[in-house]
Amino acid sequence: MPVLVVKDGPGPGTQVPAQLQRIPIPLLSPTSDCTGKTVKGRVVHKGPLVSMGEDNYVLKTVIQEEDSQQNMSPEHSSINIILFGALAKDYSESVSQGDMLLVTGFTVGNSPTAQKDKLHACNLQLAGDDAWMYVWPSTVSPRASVPRKRTSPASTEVTKAVKVVKYTYVPLSDLKPGVVVNVYAVVTFFKQPFRTKGTDYCSTLKITDQSNKKVGCTIFCDKLEEHPKIFKMGDVIRLHRVKTQLFNGAISLLTSHGFSVVTFDGMVGSPVVPRTSSGSFKFGEEDCQVVEALRTWAANQSLVPAEPCVPLSAVQPKTYFDLTCQLLATAPVDSSCTLLKVWDGSKCPHPLLDVFVEPNTLEGSPTLSKDMANLTANVLVYDNHVEVARQFKPGSYLRIYNLHAVPGASRLPSNDSGQSDQTGHLGFHLHGGTSYGRGLRVLPEDSPDILDLKRILETFSESDINDSSMFEVWSTPPESFGTAPDEIATERTCDHTVEQVSLAEVKSRGPPQVFHVQAQLKSYQPQRLYQSLKLFCHKCKTIELPSESPSRTLTLLMSSQLMGKGKAKELIFLKGATLEETCRIASAYSNIVPVTSPQGTMTPLDLSAPFLFRGTKRYYGCKQCSQLKVGESLGEGVEVWDEKSVADALGVQLLQYGLLMKLELQDGTGSLEALLWRDAESFFHVSAEDAAADQEAQDRVQETMDRLCPPGSSTAERPWMDLCLSAYTVEENGQRRACYQICHTDTRGTNPHTHPYAAPSDT
Repeated sequence: MPVLVVKDGPGPGTQVPAQLQRIPIPLLSPTSDCTGKTVKGRVVHKGPLVSMGEDNYVLKTVIQEEDSQQNMSPEHSSINIILFGALAKDYSESVSQGDMLLVTGFTVGNSPTAQKDKLHACNLQLAGDDAWMYVWPSTVSPRASVPRKRTSPASTEVTKAVKVVKYTYVPLSDLKPGVVVNVYAVVTFFKQPFRTKGTDYCSTLKITDQSNKKVGCTIFCDKLEEHPKIFKMGDVIRLHRVKTQLFNGAISLLTSHGFSVVTFDGMVGSPVVPRTSSGSFKFGEEDCQVVEALRTWAANQSLVPAEPCVPLSAVQPKTYFDLTCQLLATAPVDSSCTLLKVWDGSKCPHPLLDVFVEPNTLEGSPTLSKDMANLTANVLVYDNHVEVARQFKPGSYLRIYNLHAVPGASRLPSNDSGQSDQTGHLGFHLHGGTSYGRGLRVLPEDSPDILDLKRILETFSESDINDSSMFEVWSTPPESFGTAPDEIATERTCDHTVEQVSLAEVKSRGPPQVFHVQAQLKSYQPQRLYQSLKLFCHKCKTIELPSESPSRTLTLLMSSQLMGKGKAKELIFLKGATLEETCRIASAYSNIVPVTSPQGTMTPLDLSAPFLFRGTKRYYGCKQCSQLKVGESLGEGVEVWDEKSVADALGVQLLQYGLLMKLELQDGTGSLEALLWRDAESFFHVSAEDAAADQEAQDRVQETMDRLCPPGSSTAERPWMDLCLSAYTVEENGQRRACYQICHTDTRGTNPHTHPYAAPSDT
């Protein structure tokens, strides 16, 4: 899984394999043939390396195709790339934003974030030994590609470098008036950009460097995104082509023609990642050393506040502070005020002001769970900040500067009588103007400043990382969701004559037994319900996950036993078709069997892929129990071809579809994990085979789980379930433990009822 990096210098080299063909990003689709193909673009975003366990990593990056049409939108020319495993870690260590990247050995999937990030509707997924990446650092020309394997220092593979412009940086103490200069510095104060009386936006900042000279800087840009991306005092800034001027007896800096700016996080030890809207900036090893030196110097000078931001749990009345938070919802209050509902995972020790707005004006979560509502702060944004705040989308991470903790409700924009009892409650106001750096902005998803915040918030809500196309099928809401569903509970269908017991008693008695319980659903796995679909072999008891395959060069083959018997359309052998082609043909023929023909002998494909397609349904065989065969006697004695007769004729042990879920139950006396497997089909009133191919069946499973465990609900809001539990013993690594399975239970549309072991409300 190598990352091949281009280096400067003389010496022999190895070209990118000539047989690889490039696909333009706008032409990519989930049905694209990716064999022997490459995609190329410049890295415009590099996300953090996320550890999912030992030697299991995930990283997301974005590349943009540079030689496509200049007026092409990002949704056509920019695409997400998801890297897995050691390749993600290798990429994190070897590639920087601004580098040119060429990838091969990828698969194309639908991007679940396309509506949010407005990039290409697909993404590229790279994992395993077939995935390769060729990287040209931003200072090296990608025209003459000579890669060097990063993990093999013995090989000195090179490429021809382009001529790189050498920039000279002037210490702030050496600045003279009336010249254009380039400078590196540390930000000691800044104001967010604000609109001038003309067409430009203006931002001001104060900077310093190792010369201890402090200089003011005024930046004018007609586009908001062209201003420096400064998130906190102590950030490092690089300014190119700024003009020096004498103002009130002191040197200051002003933007001039060709101005550009790059900023970096100022924390010692954090990755040196440039922040800029420019796609053509230069950044090399010398720049990295300058940034690191400024970071170290600033840390020793105490230029950066020890606690730049204050959590809600530490806020005191009448103070001003900076807050890093996540936006939950937003609503306009009046023409000069907007409400932001935010949280940071901590609870303010003071009672918080509740601001009423009309529900139909609220964008985001109109009703939060009571647990989250107790942690939610209402921020009132005024005057010049309203225009910026109304562009924010719920879910964004924000930093609010110079936020005022105001006790009492007297300063609300609307003095409703219903708010009179909140006199002692704490409200948060972002006043108008830009004094003291007052303002607010969105922080990028990969900002080091929100890593701790994300970890805290993830304890309250599940992460939504998944790029599988099947995710979108399961997450498609049922058409009937226009009205609120009735409360739903379950009903036992067994004939057992046993008394109802609590979950604590179930655990104390142990297996083997059958129990009747009443409980609520606390949580369930998998959260992405398509993952509950399994394949089961009744012979060897193996459980597998469905997958899909067939490849290229389409050929139709028919058994001679079927020719002339009026059955030519009943069984078709298909060689070299793509998955999409196979599905299209299956819609016109009764039974499609994908095959290969090594040494001229026709044989079914490897059983990791479906061995049979029938309309929209796909059938799989057990790898352990099947004994594959194809012969000219295939059609003898068979009157009707179905999945069972085809499997028998091919020597395939047919796998059965099943639904497998793990439910965590609770009843106030304790909690217990139970599997839903044997009777899952009767529980959901769908067959697993239908759930594999039918949207309506998938919607029914999703709707059932949403009713039993409504997203964002508290324990008191969830219905009670009458359940039959079977207790049994399993042995793992020489240890025996009790397990439980839900059986003889169906879902019913009944009203929930009071339970003798009801848990106290968690609201």
